[in-house]
Amino acid sequence: MYLTLFGLSEKPFAITPDPRYLYLGVRHADALAHLVYGINEAGGFIQLTGEVGTGKTTTIRSLLARAPKNAEIALILNPKLSPQEFLRSLCEELGLGVSEQEESNTKELVDQLNRYLLRMHAQGRRVVLIVDEAQNLAPEVLEQIRLLTNLETETQKLLQIILIGQPELRRLLAREDLRQLAQRITGRYHLDPLSREETAAYVRHRLRVAGATSEIFTRAALREAYRVSGGIPRLINIVCDRALLGAYTQDAHEVTAALVRRAGGEVFGRELTPVWMPLLVGAVAAVVLAGSAAALWRYVPHGRTPPVHAAAPPGRTGAAHTPANHLTPAAPTTATTEAGSPAKLAQLLASYRADTDSDSAFNALLGLWKAHYVTGDVDGCSQALHQGLQCLAQRGSLAQLRLLNRPAILMLTDDGGSAHDVVLRALGADTATVQIGAHVATVAIADLSHYWFGDFVLLWHPLGSEVGDLHSGMRGDPVRHLRHQLKRWSGQPDNPTASDEYDGNLVQLVEQFQHASRLAVDGIAGIETQVALDAALASPGSPVLQARAAPPEPKRG
Repeated sequence: MYLTLFGLSEKPFAITPDPRYLYLGVRHADALAHLVYGINEAGGFIQLTGEVGTGKTTTIRSLLARAPKNAEIALILNPKLSPQEFLRSLCEELGLGVSEQEESNTKELVDQLNRYLLRMHAQGRRVVLIVDEAQNLAPEVLEQIRLLTNLETETQKLLQIILIGQPELRRLLAREDLRQLAQRITGRYHLDPLSREETAAYVRHRLRVAGATSEIFTRAALREAYRVSGGIPRLINIVCDRALLGAYTQDAHEVTAALVRRAGGEVFGRELTPVWMPLLVGAVAAVVLAGSAAALWRYVPHGRTPPVHAAAPPGRTGAAHTPANHLTPAAPTTATTEAGSPAKLAQLLASYRADTDSDSAFNALLGLWKAHYVTGDVDGCSQALHQGLQCLAQRGSLAQLRLLNRPAILMLTDDGGSAHDVVLRALGADTATVQIGAHVATVAIADLSHYWFGDFVLLWHPLGSEVGDLHSGMRGDPVRHLRHQLKRWSGQPDNPTASDEYDGNLVQLVEQFQHASRLAVDGIAGIETQVALDAALASPGSPVLQARAAPPEPKRG
């Protein structure tokens, strides 16, 4: 209905889990990365939880699209089954023929699965079981699932299991009678709602995928969308779809905060007040109180002697005198260009269009690392790898980049739909420093957010030649290197012959760093944790987005 008015090719806020529309917030990107890792690493359980509408099913669809070719995946969407029914469903998902005699015999079903898993293992294939809505699993079914993880060779488990559900799943697995299963969970991830910044990027991303070439929601409308929806993607979709319909009925070519608020009222069945209403009420109350006090003062006798503590000190004129230092305004914190105000990003992209290609961006980014880039057939990430650096390519937010604290190539899209690659060199409170070719300028973050939809590439120093998550139970030089880095970060005495095992002590060190760095605290040294640690220990001259205090000197011990 409203597609023609806004120049859209399809509805941007359909609630079906289309992977094309997947926008990854910080936690979503981390969860998807770990799920992909879980498919590639056999054995144990991975648990993913989130409130209704936070994007769990869409994440599953994206996971299936990214699954490696050597993976056999069984997806169970309705787990309200008995143990025997669950085993039969699993066999059906894996394409195993089950006879009528085997259908009613649990041992026969398990033996059939075991033979299949051994056959897949011999062929170098991985078998993954994904259970959606896992909070609906009966305890006896969970126990049967746990027993399936006992199917193993001498060196590894034959079945990787991913449980996805609402927060009730966490409470279910915390039961005393399910502690054996809980102990086998190697990764726990919870999808939080999107932040305000991520909500704005989410709305813009979906509109661009649907064909929008201009801004449809005003900035105030994007803020209102976050306030009304609480950052829950499904609610964002429903509210924004209603807001577009409301704009269509008024023949309005942009969506305002009032339209979003009205749409939210229709969705939730109640009138929503503007964000400024409580402030107005408070201001009116203050005026009323002040008026009452003034009226009371007029009718109070004034012949009394003022109390001693209210008397003005000799030589002063009471409240009329204010010390000079109280009048000094706070120093501004917004970074500006030499001209005194941020440059307009649209003008920069137009003026330096020839320098916004991938080659120019990688040349500038590698230059910040004192590395070299050669234009040719070899891509920038491969050239970085040959010089001891690693690429991290993700879709995220500026909040995520602040945590990772490394310069990055941002993929921008101008109002005409043209793509541009620029290098983000620094982040302030309200401004960002960008490099386009050899030109460096300061732009407003609000201006940058208008053209950036979350795609970025940054460089960092990996712990070893093979990059991947490090977690409890692993051994090797990367684990030892991680321990050395965390000891240095915390200022603890280091031991050159420290253990290369990812033990409980290392888990605690990782959790301490994650907590201090405002990362998800799970004790697993994922890629984001490694990147943030690398930036926290940046050597002098190493490029960072925001200068931070140097790590303490290790204590001698």
